[in-house]
Amino acid sequence: MITIIDYEIGNLASIRNMLRKIGYDSVISSDINDIVKADKLILPGVGSFEYGMKKLKSMSYFSLLEKRVLVDKVPILGVCLGAQLLLDSSEEGGESKGLGWISGRVIKFDEKKLSGDEKIPHMGWNRVKGLKESKLLKGLDINSRFYFVHSYHMICTNSDDMLLETNHGYSFVSGVERDNILGVQFHPEKSHKFGMKLYDNFISNY
Repeated sequence: MITIIDYEIGNLASIRNMLRKIGYDSVISSDINDIVKADKLILPGVGSFEYGMKKLKSMSYFSLLEKRVLVDKVPILGVCLGAQLLLDSSEEGGESKGLGWISGRVIKFDEKKLSGDEKIPHMGWNRVKGLKESKLLKGLDINSRFYFVHSYHMICTNSDDMLLETNHGYSFVSGVERDNILGVQFHPEKSHKFGMKLYDNFISNY
């Protein structure tokens, strides 16, 4: 079962519709039973880091979710804010604590490093560059483009956790992977054939 985690934030229906297009059934759920039965988890999210963590930790399934990911090793894919929440903290809204499943933090784009052509938020299509071998990237090449909407980006403590990078004035981490825990800063559900391939890789290869 593929469970899209419902904590009342994110493009839930868009992800489910994308998965349906590529032949996979999924459920959008905050039901503990659907977390228990899941063999794949997707953590979506849009909006502020602090509010996202507050909502996620308020859900009845939160401690079970941690067990399923950290103990049972169920593959999880964080999307946009969902990817950022995987890290230790974010400077958005002060210093907000994250899940801490991947070591690192989330910082605002440094506008001093941007030219006049680059705006914040980083919005629109951009390429990604693979930084290591990964089953998530199978069949995706240098011409793969994904849709971004964000003002903050991830930095990793451990370079081994860095999966993808993207350039927007300067290079930033746009994908992370540690064991069964993966996250992408962009929105695969808005990224047409490239997003379809990435979701298919996640579901088929993990």
